[in-house]
Amino acid sequence: MKSLQDILYKVAINKVFGNTSIKVKCIVFDSRKVESNSVFVAQKGVTVNGHHYIEKAINLGATAIICEDFPEEKKEGITYVQVSNANVALAIMASNFYNNPSAKLPLVGVTGTNGKTTIASLLYQLFKKAGYKVGLLSTVKVMVDKTAFKATHTTPDSIAINSYLDKMIDAGVDFCFMEVSSHGIHQKRTEGLTFSGGIFTNLSHDHLDYHETFVEYRNVKKEFFDSLPKNAFALTNIDDKNGNYMLQNTKAKKYSYALKTLADFKAKILEKQLSGTLISVDGTEVWTKLIGVFNIYNLTAIIATAELLGLERLEVLTIISQLESVSGRFEYVVSEAGVTAIVDYAHTPDALKNVLETVNDIRTNNEKLITVVGCGGDRDKMKRPKMAHIASQLSTQAIFTSDNPRTENPQTILDEMEVGVAAENYKKTITVLDRKQAIKTACKFSETGDIILIAGKGHENYQEINGVRTHFDDLEEVKNCFNQLKK
Repeated sequence: MKSLQDILYKVAINKVFGNTSIKVKCIVFDSRKVESNSVFVAQKGVTVNGHHYIEKAINLGATAIICEDFPEEKKEGITYVQVSNANVALAIMASNFYNNPSAKLPLVGVTGTNGKTTIASLLYQLFKKAGYKVGLLSTVKVMVDKTAFKATHTTPDSIAINSYLDKMIDAGVDFCFMEVSSHGIHQKRTEGLTFSGGIFTNLSHDHLDYHETFVEYRNVKKEFFDSLPKNAFALTNIDDKNGNYMLQNTKAKKYSYALKTLADFKAKILEKQLSGTLISVDGTEVWTKLIGVFNIYNLTAIIATAELLGLERLEVLTIISQLESVSGRFEYVVSEAGVTAIVDYAHTPDALKNVLETVNDIRTNNEKLITVVGCGGDRDKMKRPKMAHIASQLSTQAIFTSDNPRTENPQTILDEMEVGVAAENYKKTITVLDRKQAIKTACKFSETGDIILIAGKGHENYQEINGVRTHFDDLEEVKNCFNQLKK
């Protein structure tokens, strides 16, 4: 039990009705999870307004209510605290409740459109191999040293973040690496956290269903760097046109990485193969199992971050050569017939273009590149024709199929994708609504030496249709197809 007054430390309070010296057992923002002696935070969400559930929370045992608008009737014995922004209040309260765990270990946040998961996950791998206890908060999974937890969001809610960080402190974790999404920043889930460093990867078209304009999306990302303390580092991809913009108002120490431009940390690609890439980092050569220009950017950021956190360059480069690809990120399998299938999470136009250009860079003109791709439902519709255009332009054959349609009609999504196909590419495209059948079709079209790219879902092991998730794994499906074809 903790004092409500202590939990409210540094929270900007407008008005109070009742006693803030009461003891509370936990903080809750979902009324269904309220128990006796809870403090219930009423958030105004995108689809749900927590203020409508204040009475329910009290009936279930909440003794304190944090809200932006006081209810018309206040119940005796209940403490009501009015704040301007319940999201900010929740984040600061969660940090206070768990005794500010982010201030007790180096916490590094990774933000940008593409590369967040790869950078955070490979930093986890690298520091583990260097002998440290490491934490990870990512899209794929949450790790508290060697203990894994299932990830539900790119950036978890404030209570979950601080709960995991608290577990990391108890486990003696030395470093934590965390994906920081634009949704997480905008919804103030990272407020109250003390970051030791921030990494900017790149910025391209994504989440415009949530952020109304690209400028808003960019500025939300910038907020993360604006909030870094002066003893932290801010590391940016200077080759991205938005790289310098992220650093304009930061108080943190500024560092840059690049492949093309003069930077604090610079890498150069020397040789490309399907099995890996030979690179030079500030003049020192190293072989990596990772493939693609986008991944060399990621590796350069990883090398820079490791050095900024105190590791020696030689040790870092030695471990870099051992790092394995992240689940669902350019993960590939080769059939007995010599067909290579690549599964990648590429779900933005820029990410899809990067992966396709990488494959085209490696393959010869005699090999076909067959791309299976769709677009998610209830998400940014503007990117659908762009995705289709890129897939049809850069592939020998493009198969448009269902992704996670969610509550949308899958055929409508495909129709909106097809609008982007240029006339000269019509003959290169087909539509197969069922994703399983689309992958089978790609396998049947393929011959020895061909490459199949299955894009969009990556590590996800489900497909969501009308709110129901059923098991579906792209890598499993293509392996099954390969096994059936060899019989």
